[in-house]
Amino acid sequence: MFVSAFARASIFRIIGKNRMNQSGYLTLRIQRRFFLFLLLPLLALLEGCSTNPATGEQNFTAFMSQEKELEIGQQEHPKILKNHNGVYERETMLRYVARVGSLLASHSELPDLQFHFTILNDDIVNAFALPGGYIYITRGLLALAENEAEVAGVLAHEIGHVTARHTAQRYSQAMATNLGLAVLGAVVGNQAVSQAAGFGAQAWLQSYSRDHEMEADQLGVRYMTRAGYDPKGMETFFKKLEKHKRLQSLMAGKDGKEEYSLMSTHPRTSDRIRQAIALARKNGAPDGARLGRDAYLAIADGMLYGDDPKQGLRKGRDFIHPDLNFKFTVPPGFNLFNSTSKVLAKGPDEATIIFDRADPKLDHRDTPMTVYIRDFWVPRLAVNGLELLSVNGMEAATAKAVISTDNGKQDLRLVAFRHPDAVYRFAFVTPPQVTGALETEFRRTTYSFNTLTEQQRRNAQPLRIGVISVHKGDTPQKLSSTLPFEERKLEWFELLNMNLSHRDLRPGDKVKVIVH
Repeated sequence: MFVSAFARASIFRIIGKNRMNQSGYLTLRIQRRFFLFLLLPLLALLEGCSTNPATGEQNFTAFMSQEKELEIGQQEHPKILKNHNGVYERETMLRYVARVGSLLASHSELPDLQFHFTILNDDIVNAFALPGGYIYITRGLLALAENEAEVAGVLAHEIGHVTARHTAQRYSQAMATNLGLAVLGAVVGNQAVSQAAGFGAQAWLQSYSRDHEMEADQLGVRYMTRAGYDPKGMETFFKKLEKHKRLQSLMAGKDGKEEYSLMSTHPRTSDRIRQAIALARKNGAPDGARLGRDAYLAIADGMLYGDDPKQGLRKGRDFIHPDLNFKFTVPPGFNLFNSTSKVLAKGPDEATIIFDRADPKLDHRDTPMTVYIRDFWVPRLAVNGLELLSVNGMEAATAKAVISTDNGKQDLRLVAFRHPDAVYRFAFVTPPQVTGALETEFRRTTYSFNTLTEQQRRNAQPLRIGVISVHKGDTPQKLSSTLPFEERKLEWFELLNMNLSHRDLRPGDKVKVIVH
């Protein structure tokens, strides 16, 4: 009977560490025999290795067949669409991405697999894959790309995860570890072992390992070169990702350095860049290799940038929601971040504004706003200064509290509004040393919350990618001055046109800008 080295080593390593004390328990040798007897059914499950279609290597995939991969992709696809604002319904872009993706997939080791390529209506820069050939790319990522080879590099990387069956490997290894540790925990009654089982599965399912990410890069370069794309596109886009992450961090008031959490198993962006450069140079550009800059910019011209009006629009320091009929303005120095469930504004000294909507399932039409704050919004929090307000004709209320966070004690100011259709809320969070300095600005933000006039609703148009020709005398400084950002306009222009940053702009060059 074949048992994977991974499973065998994991099991015996755990067994060897569970020694008994001196009070007459079973000896270690008897324990081992007893454990092995109980684990024989488990070991039988661990026989399943398969030949990786992309690499030819033997990989452990006992707990997920290729049929199961297809089933998972079909089941999870609707959930992905729901969590990412659905499909970006721009037919020319959808056809374009499907054409590029299908060309790459036809040069993979699974040319007969029916791949599905979807553009998500999400301004976050992201791309990922589900097992069974479901590949997702956001419009936020497409807005960052400059040429077809960059898009191809992203899609080819995700195709690599599918063809190498990385999800099946990750899931099977997690299940083997989880099941083995759970059996051992039941035998020895060791709570720590049982907890480790749950953590192991969670860690495996969180993201791809470094090895899997690097293998997907290797396969991505392979598919790009086979399809006739210049692999330099993968290199330049990785550099864009690093610069974008740094710029977003700076806009959020951070220092721009990379941050990593305990559960992150993706390799550092800088590591990925070095690897992508090495792979691109090793493979070289095939004869007639294309970047496809002009073709891509023609497709990207007019594409939605940033917020979809259905989710509300950021206009500098203003947040405007034409569908829900309200607007507000955050203080100078604060940057807005929009999501499906809330709006965040990050300011100096870690000051934060959180705006959201009360649970629409609960009817608070007859609940006084003071009662709502105290009994419904923060029933477990000791509040003070609770008072009723009138804000632009709307009933509102406010209260103060002190909360404990990872950054220590923070002051909290709560404001709730009874809007005609819902209850909306501000939570202003500040370190105690800056609360006083921001009080007036927070009050202005509170009283800026108002319904929209008809003219304001008509003027609430989204931002879009515009592709323009450079004229004589145009410079990055001049062209960037029109961008609708509060700060760092030149840096945003250079990011959007990063592939031209190595030389001066020339008349006739095509560049991306952001237009209303």
